[in-house]
Amino acid sequence: MAFYLPFQSYCTRYPSKYAALYHALRDEIVGNKLQSHTKLPSSRDLAKQLGISRGTVNQVYDMLIAEGYLQGDVGRGTFVVYADGYVMYKSKVGKHIELSAWGVRVSEGEDDGGERGKEQESVRVPKGREIAFVVGRPQMDQFPRESWNRGMYEQVRQMTESPQADAHIAEGHYALREAIAVHLRRMRGIDAPPERIVIVNGSMQAIALLTQLLVNPGDPVVLERPGYQGASRAVLAAGGVLVHAAVDGHGLIPQPWNARLLFVTPSRQFPTGAVLGLERRQHLLRWAAEQGAVIVEDDYDSEFRHRGRPIEPLKVLDQEGRVVYIGTFSKTMLQDLRIGYVVLPEALHDAFVAAKRLYEPHPTGLLEQRSLAAFMASGGYERHLRRMRRVYASKFLLLQALLQEHLSTLFEWVDSDSGLHLFGWWRGDLRTYTAYAAACLAVGVTWTDAGNYALPPGRAGVCFGYAHLTEAEIRQGIALLRSISVGLC
Repeated sequence: MAFYLPFQSYCTRYPSKYAALYHALRDEIVGNKLQSHTKLPSSRDLAKQLGISRGTVNQVYDMLIAEGYLQGDVGRGTFVVYADGYVMYKSKVGKHIELSAWGVRVSEGEDDGGERGKEQESVRVPKGREIAFVVGRPQMDQFPRESWNRGMYEQVRQMTESPQADAHIAEGHYALREAIAVHLRRMRGIDAPPERIVIVNGSMQAIALLTQLLVNPGDPVVLERPGYQGASRAVLAAGGVLVHAAVDGHGLIPQPWNARLLFVTPSRQFPTGAVLGLERRQHLLRWAAEQGAVIVEDDYDSEFRHRGRPIEPLKVLDQEGRVVYIGTFSKTMLQDLRIGYVVLPEALHDAFVAAKRLYEPHPTGLLEQRSLAAFMASGGYERHLRRMRRVYASKFLLLQALLQEHLSTLFEWVDSDSGLHLFGWWRGDLRTYTAYAAACLAVGVTWTDAGNYALPPGRAGVCFGYAHLTEAEIRQGIALLRSISVGLC
């Protein structure tokens, strides 16, 4: 079909053909030169006309569809749906609500609230036989409730006497930032002053704010595949383009990406648990320096190392201020204590604080922040960590041995030395995996399906969390899984 697009002029303004095509099409649509209901050429025809790859055209079409400018109908083609200066978002009840392009993207990208994993669907099983090898559940009966409660009561008393002491400090309670700085220096080797640390409401808030600060519509952003889907949703909501980076038994595989932002979990790749080696870490830092890029290091549960020497965080090796380090207390403390923190390079600090202040002129959770600061300063936090490391190490080694002994014919288990779950690749096809999962559900055993983490097409994987289970429950659960597996072998 005859179709004019000022593509060449955009090529002189943008560094890649992808960006040039994206902005050329978007400007034509917003400028009403491509009106609503206009049918666009097929990706094959447009690629041939412009002398670019069909894959590039498909990527641009997909992004404009995700942003609400285009709509793809199977068998009919791709059409412009943007009109009158706004995108129409159709609600589930059939009424129309006018949203911005960002509002459409964030609404369409929402599914599981950012949680790292979902259980399989629950089924009715005999009472007392439910065994859930799911991630994200720390053991609660060892939590130091009495000392924590005393600290909370004391902070309530102090806050009623000085109610405005921490008001309007977007960075969070200073004593907590001091305690985190001391902890990071001693336990992780990160030498960061409290002034470079900002308290956030869980790691997802840090990921979302960083994405909004660093990603423009059409910007490519590198993420691990498989990986944490909260980061993917944040990138898509900002209008960025997902660049999936492959993962092997040694973590992320570095490539010469044309991007300025990378999300990575080097200490313990999520969800596989693979550890990124020193050579690859150095490769990533060289890439960031050459590209002028930022690396976001999500250190979500490496506090619990069960054997071997921990590898220092990527942030420790960062000499140019290219790495943002994110940590959280959700695995080490109460699951619902939504306190995380971010260690920022100097060049990003002021912008990040300004963005956080926009959402929280008065920081939330100050009572919990102050209580956690006092708990850490008293030595209670490190005592709790030492105790839980011993408890979790015993369970970890037991589960790892049982999985290798009884379920290695079904799963290829990824070797791991730390964390609160173990990952395995299903050795068969998706049909047999579905049948096995259904049979296990019937006897009351569940796990976290790694299909929620953008696994490569055609592959299935599982995450076996264990922190909340007793050793007896672990043994019983694996025995049930093994009994089901006998019928498949």
